[in-house]
Amino acid sequence: MFTGIITDVGEISALEQRGDLRARIKTAYDISTIDMGASIASDGVCLTVVAMGDDWYDVEISAETVSKTNLGDWAEGRKVNLERALKVGDELGGHIVSGHVDGVAEIIAMQQEGDSTRVTFRAPEDLAKFIAPKGSVALNGTSLTVNEVEGCDFGVNMISHTKEVTTWGTAKVGDQVNLEIDTLARYVARLAEVGV
Repeated sequence: MFTGIITDVGEISALEQRGDLRARIKTAYDISTIDMGASIASDGVCLTVVAMGDDWYDVEISAETVSKTNLGDWAEGRKVNLERALKVGDELGGHIVSGHVDGVAEIIAMQQEGDSTRVTFRAPEDLAKFIAPKGSVALNGTSLTVNEVEGCDFGVNMISHTKEVTTWGTAKVGDQVNLEIDTLARYVARLAEVGV
């Protein structure tokens, strides 16, 4: 589990197709505190550490994950939002995030509003029903509050701090971003489906 509070911006330093996609991520994390097999959210996708070096770790990414996320667009030099798994007793500053991305949303508009940036996203139609005003979403792993929803489009405000400590400072219209809907919304919808 994660909180959607980004704690490092890593960099893809190598990619290799080995049956599954293998990525090397350079990080400022203290590698000595990372266990082999640890889960680290990378642009919101929970990935397992399979190898480590002085300032990097490797992850393997299945074809299923590539098909449901923007990780197929990763290239060497790309910056990625990182978050280590939540530990019991950690501050829950964002919202409960599983790292299981539901789909990909597209940035369709950006507008400056003071020091903040209003960003409008278009969600896949099958996921849009789970997004509500003042609800939470995780976008590229970042816990964000939804401001407004109109059909499949929804908006969020990125404050200066968020843009400075994540990859959101370089976002642009047309970018594809990993979308994880709120876990509570997912379960409420499922219960309604089965008539509970």
